[in-house]
Amino acid sequence: MKVIEQRVLRGPNLYASRPCLLTVLDLEDLNGVSSRELEGFTVRLLELMPSLMSHRCSPGHPGGFAERLRDGTFMGHIVEHVALELQCLAGSKAGFGRTRHVRGKPGLYRVVCAFRLEAVGVEAFGIALELVDALAHGRDFDLAGPLEALRRTAERHAIGTSTAAVLDAARRRGIPSVRLGETGNLFQLGWGKQQKRLQATLTGDASTIACRIASDKQLTKTLLKEAGLPVPGGVVVATADEARRAARRLRVTVTVKPLDANQGKGVTTRCTTPEEVEQAWEQARKHSRSVIVERFIEGQDYRVLVTGDRVAAASLRRPAAVIGDGRRSVRALVAEENLNPARGKGHANILTQIALDGNADTELRKQGLDADSVPAEGQRVTLRSNANLSTGGTAEDVTDLLPPETRDICVRAARKVGLGVAGIDLVCRDIALPLAEQGGAIIEVNAAPGIRMHQYPSGGQARDAGDAIVQAMYGDSNGRIPLIAVTGTNGKTTTTLMTAHCARAAGFCTGVTTTEGIYIDGKRIFSGDCSGYWSARTVLTAPEVDFAVLETARGGILKRGLAFDRCDVGVVLNVSPDHLGLDGIDTLRALAKVKSVVAHSASRCAVLNADDSSCVAMAPKLKESVEVLYFSMDPDNPVLLRHLDRAGRAAYLQDGMLILADGTRHHALLRAGDMPATLNGHARYNIANALASAAALMASGFANEQIAQGLLSFVSDGRSNPLRSNVFDVKGVTVVVDYAHNSAAYAALAEMAQGLSQQRVVAVVTTPGDRREQDIRDIARTCAVGFDEIVVYESQNRGRPAGELAQLMLDGAMSSGALREAIHARLDGRDAFRFGLSLCRPGDVMVFACGSSLDYVVEALRETDPASAAQIATQAALPIKAQPVSNSGAREEIWTRAEH
Repeated sequence: MKVIEQRVLRGPNLYASRPCLLTVLDLEDLNGVSSRELEGFTVRLLELMPSLMSHRCSPGHPGGFAERLRDGTFMGHIVEHVALELQCLAGSKAGFGRTRHVRGKPGLYRVVCAFRLEAVGVEAFGIALELVDALAHGRDFDLAGPLEALRRTAERHAIGTSTAAVLDAARRRGIPSVRLGETGNLFQLGWGKQQKRLQATLTGDASTIACRIASDKQLTKTLLKEAGLPVPGGVVVATADEARRAARRLRVTVTVKPLDANQGKGVTTRCTTPEEVEQAWEQARKHSRSVIVERFIEGQDYRVLVTGDRVAAASLRRPAAVIGDGRRSVRALVAEENLNPARGKGHANILTQIALDGNADTELRKQGLDADSVPAEGQRVTLRSNANLSTGGTAEDVTDLLPPETRDICVRAARKVGLGVAGIDLVCRDIALPLAEQGGAIIEVNAAPGIRMHQYPSGGQARDAGDAIVQAMYGDSNGRIPLIAVTGTNGKTTTTLMTAHCARAAGFCTGVTTTEGIYIDGKRIFSGDCSGYWSARTVLTAPEVDFAVLETARGGILKRGLAFDRCDVGVVLNVSPDHLGLDGIDTLRALAKVKSVVAHSASRCAVLNADDSSCVAMAPKLKESVEVLYFSMDPDNPVLLRHLDRAGRAAYLQDGMLILADGTRHHALLRAGDMPATLNGHARYNIANALASAAALMASGFANEQIAQGLLSFVSDGRSNPLRSNVFDVKGVTVVVDYAHNSAAYAALAEMAQGLSQQRVVAVVTTPGDRREQDIRDIARTCAVGFDEIVVYESQNRGRPAGELAQLMLDGAMSSGALREAIHARLDGRDAFRFGLSLCRPGDVMVFACGSSLDYVVEALRETDPASAAQIATQAALPIKAQPVSNSGAREEIWTRAEH
């Protein structure tokens, strides 16, 4: 077996609403071979991975997949289940999968597997493929090594427990999140202007100065003391001698700790002798250049979580410890405790494993023990002087015990340091009593407090600390900006720009993606086809954007999925044959299913074309909570009329007027011919685009006046909307440059051009070479019927040999019944443009279908008509190049070559 293609679908996609890995798999010699036919295969697979017995598969009960194996199932399906289970064994649970045969391609299967961590999903699939292939061919497979490597990958990419708690809380509130980087715990919550950064529990609202203060324990104490808050006396030292002298001056039991370390690293408490102070200084010095020696506060260790202006949770923290049984050594007891599934390395689990290191040795010596001592039955042996969870400690919730005075002290401490989220460490004998009554004190303030102890306490009530942090960050906001996603076969770019123009005119800073580029507040920041995942993410992560309109193309959906979990409004303009035969999409129904991903992502409203049966068929499959808002060019459309009868909202054309129906009244918005983009009403496709845009804006809460003003001021020219019905005058010939590349687009363009022309319409046409032969012929046939005279040329052959594409188009045009004299061919687009222009007389219209840029037109005219070339370059805001030296003989050669 081998992988033909693999795609990581990072957002909602054709197969699921969650991230998935799509793999096209060639079964090769295992094609048609079922598990039942391979002797011993099922037994060996289940022995190697007994946890597969829990898979339900289609029977719907545990053991269902094992039944399928015994009855006989094919290798692609088995690889799917093994890949999913490997992720689970690595600690990254995944359960959704699907395997389907690729139509018309024997032995090829599409295998879809969900994942939580992308790197783990990809690696797991590779292991699954090797494992199944080995067993199917009678070879042994040692799973231990690859599985251990997969677990290491999972650990590198894992999200920390505290971070995960905040992200889960954000998800429950509907706040989107984006991981910034493949590893680490740095995330963006929210979109555009609503975004905030989060790293573990450190929020982007925390200033660098506040974090530096919190990391400097002595400075923190100084500020807290200045605020009248209780802190232990102490001093910063640089040497062991200074530490001993400081302890003598304090004349009390002391705590020795690093000045700027965290997670309890290097902290030693209850130091009473010079020797203990020196040993403690050496431990602390490993983690910081400077060390604090301070008065030891008698009592227990508490952590109070402050979020915003309130205390969200409080825990009693106990140091790492084991209980003796009179038989086993401390070392053995620690080893057993570390087998607890709740304990893991670092912060990946609820608790952290206990380390037998220098700090543990020091604490054991204080108790007259070492790692090999056998403590008495029931004897509690502490292994740390501090109670941090990161050093193996445990916690018990005490939130309800805090008196108001203590809550106020903690909130004031966080505010004094400058932190919106803070962990306040207190030491006192009884947290239920005011600190002043018992000599308690604040010993530390943490800028990025771990919240495992609050989310998953070893005792007491669990507190949703993650939600408290999100509440402090966002209040009641969901962190989203308005988002309109636009898809369809034709008109996506124009509708997207039209909608964004209206939003910007209403005062929003818009972020826009189209096949022409990415625009922020009307300025193009990137040129090229930007209608996919990464471009949308660029807009959603832009901090200045407060309204997003995203062109969402078929290719982007298939290659990476959506860049957003949901949009407010999803617009589907139309579905007509285009790109069929690519990416496994062979039928109009399959293409409609791809486009419907956008409609299904809508959370508020789906805007659908009532004149397109594929769009209408999407409506019944949407969530009940999602409004359907139709648009139509036909006021008598039965779908539209039924919708209006049910008080549905819609946008439609009647007697040349754009009408908005809001469920109770029908409002005349504006005359279609008054919109510049409609070319005096002749560009009916732009009327349809305007109706879709108006519907989307109405669904987004815009007033009718705002919509009308925006549509009346939108111009579809070479500057604002290149290659979308851009009109130029070339010596009396009206030249229309457009991106048309499929039959529906050419038919609409022909209708527009015939309405615009008082005489003849000549079209210079092409289409991408990766289309099916039948589609290429259909396009040329449509052009031959719609235009008076056509010139076909080759632009993007995409793998076809020179001349083949043009010949297919000629064959299609000839089959239309059009006069042979009206059909021409020129392979080069510039030659074709010039030849087409030579066929025109003043007053004619020439349509030039150009799939690249307006530069193409300028270059085609530069030698023969430099004045017109310069004029078009100026109108389209293109750089005007110096004209090459030319002569009439050279121009004559061009026309002569064109005629041949």
